Amino acid sequence: MKRILTIQDISCLGKCSITVALPIISSMGVETVILPTAVLSTHTMFKNFTVKDLTSELVPITQHWKSLGESFDAIYTGYLGSEEEIAIAEKIFDDFKTKDTLIFIDPVMADNGKLYAGFDEKYAALNAGLCKKADIIVPNITEACFMTNTEYKTTYDESYIKHLIDKLAALGSKIVVLTGVSLLPGKTGVYGFDTVSGKYFTYQADRIDAAFHGTGDIFASVSVGALVQGVSLHDSFKLAADYTAITIQETLNDPKKPWYGVNFESTIPELVKSLSVLLKDL
Repeated sequence: MKRILTIQDISCLGKCSITVALPIISSMGVETVILPTAVLSTHTMFKNFTVKDLTSELVPITQHWKSLGESFDAIYTGYLGSEEEIAIAEKIFDDFKTKDTLIFIDPVMADNGKLYAGFDEKYAALNAGLCKKADIIVPNITEACFMTNTEYKTTYDESYIKHLIDKLAALGSKIVVLTGVSLLPGKTGVYGFDTVSGKYFTYQADRIDAAFHGTGDIFASVSVGALVQGVSLHDSFKLAADYTAITIQETLNDPKKPWYGVNFESTIPELVKSLSVLLKDL
């Protein structure tokens, strides 16, 4: 069985970060090891949330694993809440990466042209430095702009996306996948570049006019869960994009329409079924 270490926070209520990554990756037949960077009562879109920082625990936990000789097929980072945690993540990569370990970074820090509360341009620059260690990075357009000092645009064409991807590739990651890319009316998806083959790739699906917290975490978790099992880049990101869209639609169909996250729990059987088809073809 493959094993993925995910490094990000736990939002106890809210369907994001580890509370998304753990059930989704596990349902895909991959052992999921967690390294919580903080524990929050809810995600940050709720008012008056509580937070317990766990930065001081990260090194002792990973040093214990190292003393046991533990290893991982992939290390996947999501929301890292401080500059110190970025530095610790970089050390974890150095301590545990082998030639077969996939380093997958989702540099969670911004959306819709703005950095999240508590982050600044220095934090974005440190994330850009961390991406040098990655095999694959999956920023959204806002995060990509902050990491490359590029003007953020809400209206763009393919040349703008390729220019942004080329600047991301210059950071050092082997594969760059830009998320939330809409190149046609009513469509959205991903646009990527493989620096090894020198080829661009894209996948566009029907756009659902709704926004929910945690969908980026779902996309990243499905992607790394498929990739670590040998599914191709294109098929992994297609699976992740389609599954994210399915969960959004499922949530919109819910009369209660929970605002704080999507109903991914009810669509996991669809994910497992689709993954099984891909794995049979390997």
